[in-house]
Amino acid sequence: MLRMNTLDQRIISQLLGNARASYAEIGKVVGLSAPAVKRRVDRLLDSGVLRGFTAVVDPQALGWGTEAFVELHCRGNVSPTRIRAHVESLPEVAAAYTVSGAADAIIHLRAADIHHLESALERLRALDIVESTVSTVVLSTLLERPPVPQ
Repeated sequence: MLRMNTLDQRIISQLLGNARASYAEIGKVVGLSAPAVKRRVDRLLDSGVLRGFTAVVDPQALGWGTEAFVELHCRGNVSPTRIRAHVESLPEVAAAYTVSGAADAIIHLRAADIHHLESALERLRALDIVESTVSTVVLSTLLERPPVPQ
């Protein structure tokens, strides 16, 4: 992994605040020329520190406003690779995580409404690796933050 310094962290902070900022605009804030910022951004991309640039869209605006977190308990000893292979086929899976504790994974589901969520849960439970699930439906989002360099 690339070792970042304070300038790299400041550049990332600027990109998190506005990924559409020009290299010149970022350079003014961090005290570098536009070409120097571009070289650093390219290095951060090549090393995987920056994974890319994307638009952040409100899922509710796209009609996917119902969310749930699902504890996934698997039959036997199932590798993370197999869990991923099974859950990535479900379009409602927004994210999947391996976790410590009783569950083998936590699955973040997004759906259009409660009926769509129920259908997605049924398809998740029907996967041959699934022993059981425990679902928690999200009522409201209190806080959501992007990662911030330290």
